[in-house]
Amino acid sequence: MHEYLETLRRQLTTDNRLRAAINLGNPVLAQRKDNGELGGVSVTLAQHLAELLQVEIEFVVHDAAGKVVAARDSNQWDLAFLARDPLRAETIAFTSPYVIIEGTYLVAQDAPFQTVSELDAKGVDIAVGQGAAYDLYLSRTLQYASIVRAPTSADAVHWKVERQLDAAAGVRQPLEHYCADHPGYRVLPGSFTRIEQAMAVPSDHADAIAPLERFLQEARQSGLIHEALQHSGQNPAIAAGNPIA
Repeated sequence: MHEYLETLRRQLTTDNRLRAAINLGNPVLAQRKDNGELGGVSVTLAQHLAELLQVEIEFVVHDAAGKVVAARDSNQWDLAFLARDPLRAETIAFTSPYVIIEGTYLVAQDAPFQTVSELDAKGVDIAVGQGAAYDLYLSRTLQYASIVRAPTSADAVHWKVERQLDAAAGVRQPLEHYCADHPGYRVLPGSFTRIEQAMAVPSDHADAIAPLERFLQEARQSGLIHEALQHSGQNPAIAAGNPIA
């Protein structure tokens, strides 16, 4: 076993297990298949790392990123897959991103908004999933619009519709999928932020970041990340880092 893997095994495993937190609230990264099994690029990375470390994988599944962050305080996971954010970085250490996705808005088809910047106005109500990366970002940057926090990102879309809010903030791909099934809605072009999805560890295990970067680099070069995205029905172009040679 390579030395960097030995370091990861010491830093990140508990009782010969790698406890990996998976957020099903972002279907670009992780999904529950019809047979109940987990899939997606985050799941593939966790499984591959556990194989290299020669330990069992134990998935700790949540339906929202905010719940993954909260579970860090009760020592429920050793490794997570989260968007990088300054507030989270106070207690969590992050690698470089393995996927970069857009945060944008879903609005009604007849809504007057044409650009994301138009949503930051007085009297505008925007639904977000509580604790999601775009909740944290919009909480820092919106000057006039109001944020309405739903339990999960999926709930944010339902709240926008049911409560007739002006918009729902979220990841572009799931918002577009919703619009495909609901013709009365559309997704705005452009984005209010680029969301950098990274591997994450509790800050007291920050020594694991350097060897995790090596693991990620090898995953990029081997094509693992691109293949996992494509296999789960996502666009491989959202993979971050070095392209396949």
